[in-house]
Amino acid sequence: MNRAAGGVTAILVTSFLWGTTGTAATFAPDAGPLAIGAAALGIGGLLQAAIALPSLARARQALRKHAGLVAVGALAVAVYPLAFYSAMHLGGVAIGTVVSLASAPLASGILERVIERRLLSRWWMLAAFLGVLGSVLLCLSRAGEQAASAMATLAGVGLGLLAGTTYALYSWVVHQLMHHQLGRGASMGAVFGAGGALLIPVLLVTGAPLVASAQSFAVAAYMALVPMFLGYFLFGVGLARVRPSTATTLTLAEPAVAAMLAVLVVGERLGIIGWIGMAILAAALSVLAFAPANVTDRGAVGRRTATPADVPEDAVLAGPAHRPALTEAPGAPDVAAETG
Repeated sequence: MNRAAGGVTAILVTSFLWGTTGTAATFAPDAGPLAIGAAALGIGGLLQAAIALPSLARARQALRKHAGLVAVGALAVAVYPLAFYSAMHLGGVAIGTVVSLASAPLASGILERVIERRLLSRWWMLAAFLGVLGSVLLCLSRAGEQAASAMATLAGVGLGLLAGTTYALYSWVVHQLMHHQLGRGASMGAVFGAGGALLIPVLLVTGAPLVASAQSFAVAAYMALVPMFLGYFLFGVGLARVRPSTATTLTLAEPAVAAMLAVLVVGERLGIIGWIGMAILAAALSVLAFAPANVTDRGAVGRRTATPADVPEDAVLAGPAHRPALTEAPGAPDVAAETG
């Protein structure tokens, strides 16, 4: 399995794990969205930092050099779960999930286009369009699940957009740190560890219902250890192999997984529109999985853009001598090393 295919597989497994969170949260009905979000990514983020301590120690000088980037990513990590779970709480599970996840690939694409001046491929644009369309159809099929006032729904949509933007932002930050030749462990450990630390005060204030019963505690432990800790570990593996725009588009599989679990576990029904939406989501993922490599970076004529595929996963930037030789002959065509 090549690096791109391995990255796609890792992110699809992550999407499955993340898709279980909505069903899991139904087993802790007394816990509010802030408590669920803070417990899941607060504890999960600190665990990411704990397993990355050796990498963080080796990369401390490089991390200080990129402290501003780490701070932006950590803030995005802290905001994301609070916005995401609040969006589901206010606007309903379907609307909150779909708006959050469907907006993330678009935000990620805008980041790459504006900041990196990277031309996004027609394959990615097709996959993003299909992904958003499929998610919207899935949302429409489940829109009646939870009645909400117009103001609550509007607030849920707004928080969903905030969640999607922060998700795209921290994915982009981690990818950029890897691009600067920090290892996967150091990049993920620094951003998610700092973000998790920011969430701990929120957990201390709101988390009492999570320890009120054994069942609620088990839900919190599952959310922190499986979807968040293991899920984000695999997400980091994926980000080391594919672009953030590709990664965030692949995670559009999450609402499909959530819908299937709602049908199989919670006993909800999915109408014909929902099944059509899931089929379109499958088509979007297939486009990303099997699309050919494309030329994307027009900002460096005659020079190949460094990607995480060029860098060992545990590499740490120690100086110019440690950079891989990326310069090609003048006038050579641009080459992109990743799918999507």
